[in-house]
Parts: sequence; C-alpha cells; structure tokens
Amino acid sequence: MQLGNVTKRSKTETKRTYDDACGLAHALDLVGERWAMLILRELAYGGRRFSGLRKDLPGISANVLTQRLAELEERGLVRKSRLPPPASVQVYEATDWALEVTPLIGRLGKWAARSPRHDPTLPLSHASIMMSMQVMIDPERAGDLSGRFGFRFGEVSYVAELSDGEIAVERGPLINCDVRFSGTPEEVAGVIYGGAPLDTLHPEGDLELAGRYVAIFPLPEKAA
Repeated sequence: MQLGNVTKRSKTETKRTYDDACGLAHALDLVGERWAMLILRELAYGGRRFSGLRKDLPGISANVLTQRLAELEERGLVRKSRLPPPASVQVYEATDWALEVTPLIGRLGKWAARSPRHDPTLPLSHASIMMSMQVMIDPERAGDLSGRFGFRFGEVSYVAELSDGEIAVERGPLINCDVRFSGTPEEVAGVIYGGAPLDTLHPEGDLELAGRYVAIFPLPEKAA
C-alpha cells in the first residue's frame, strides 16, 4: 500500500502537492502556497491579531488570509492563542517548528534582492524591515560595534540587539536602548539602504552610534 493512500487530507487542504519525496518538495507543500511565507514572516517576532496581519499584508483579502491561516494551523505551523486580560483577544502565533524556517525566509529575501526586477519602493511591514536588517548586516562593517537599537513604528516597537556581527530582534518596549529611531518601515529602508539623512528617523540617544549602525547594511550586487 502506498503512503499516499494512508494519509487523509484535511478539508482545508485544497492545493495540489508535488508528489515528490524530496524534503524541498514537501517544504513547498507546507509553505509554498501564495502568502504563506509572508504570513510566517509577520509572525516571526510574536503573535498578531487578524486585523494586524490584514493591515501589514495589504494585497491579501480577508478570505484568503483566513484560508491560509487555517491551512498553516492544520500543518502545525500556526496556532491560535488568547492574550491575557485586559486585552483578552485572539492572536495567531508561529509554532516553534515554524520559527525554524523564518531565518531561511529572510535569506531567501536577501537572495531575491539581487534581482534586477526587485522594486524597493513598494510598501514594507515593520516585521519585514526588522528581518531585513538581520540578514543584510555585514559582519565586517559591523566589526566590534554593539548596542541596543530601538525602532518605533507608531504603536509598535522593536529592539535590535547587535553583538558579534549579528542582530537579535524582539518586539516590545524600548527598554535600555542606546539609540531609538522613529519612523515608518519605508523610512528606515530609505536611511539604511538608500542613503537618506539619518534625521529622517529622529534618532535619540547616542547619535554617533546611530550613524555607525545605519551604515552596516550594504545592498547585495544585482545579478547579471
């Protein structure tokens, strides 16, 4: 009896599979559906409400987002939970297993940035720009630079902790930050990748450290 005859497919599983035993093929079965990887990108730094996901994925419809979340939950990549009082709202979280793939999603984005067809002027989410910094950092440029760098995007904030040429990101209050930036994700990208003035991000704290930080993210060369 073939394994395919034993496995029963969930009602939410409507897409065709590759029928290939390669792990890469199965990875595409899991996260290759349109929007799936972008949803996991948005969940990389903590749980999100449905409305928040919808806002930061402007091209997705509510129906498609509902379907993708259901599929990812069925595959063990997303789970629902409820925030403690006084919020008491439902959020979607990436499972521990799903979080293992988020660094790969970031590196895939870095690879794709080499495409001559990549348009950096399109909208960015706050999760996207934070993940971008994690993969675009040049350890040689960073050298022995270290510190805690806060980013405030309206009501959402992140802390990027730089050490040994690597950046760890957490979403939360800007506590014990050496530098604090405020702006939109597009403005952050404009400063660190496009050479826009540092003042665009209204830096607070150690301004020399702020200037050094935004200079450690070179764009990869475009592919021929």
